[in-house]
Amino acid sequence: MKNILIASTSTVHGGSYLDYLLPELKNHFSKCKSLLFIPYARPGGISEDAYTEKVQLVFKDLGIQVRGLHEFDNPAEALKKAEGIFTGGGNTFLLVSKLYENKVLDVLKKLIESGTPYLGTSAGSNICGISMKTTNDMPIVYPPSFDTLNVVPFNLNPHYLDPDLGSKHMGETRETRINEFHQLNSEPVLGLREGSWLDVKGDSIVLKGELTARLFRKNQDPIELKPNSDLHF
Repeated sequence: MKNILIASTSTVHGGSYLDYLLPELKNHFSKCKSLLFIPYARPGGISEDAYTEKVQLVFKDLGIQVRGLHEFDNPAEALKKAEGIFTGGGNTFLLVSKLYENKVLDVLKKLIESGTPYLGTSAGSNICGISMKTTNDMPIVYPPSFDTLNVVPFNLNPHYLDPDLGSKHMGETRETRINEFHQLNSEPVLGLREGSWLDVKGDSIVLKGELTARLFRKNQDPIELKPNSDLHF
């Protein structure tokens, strides 16, 4: 049975790394003494070692030991032995490229579908969708495919921002970009605002946090989903 937390962000405004999720993480990884961290997305160009150390500091307080996937000569085997898995945010193009390069995307999908506890934030959440086509990130590398884990039946747009009616910025809004996506694609897209997450247990997909999420479907008006809505549609 799937056991996934899909968080829009790792850090909410005014908070520290993962602090708003700590109560959820204690429960989510309650049976884990160790955690395998996938640091491939490297936010801001941080090294994989430094990124892993940042995660280790948080989970140390939960009594969970963390190692980075990059530390292993055989990433696929390391994943198979993992008690729990966390994929951090950063650049989704880089993350997906590295998952394909190391031949672990399919392995990761099978583990998640078989019930290994998984946490994704930002880019690590993007890859839970059908494809990475609705990421906000710059294409700094060229992945072999935009296809991702497909462990939820829609695409994600983490860090979703509503249009600022008082802004003089003339560029495209997130809603405009998603509408462009739906000119050529049919997958639903969930705009997940910062501080919100999805709790996936088996076929149940429940919106958590205090904010609504915005659901986009091709040729339909977007709708707002209230917290505790089940998105298994």
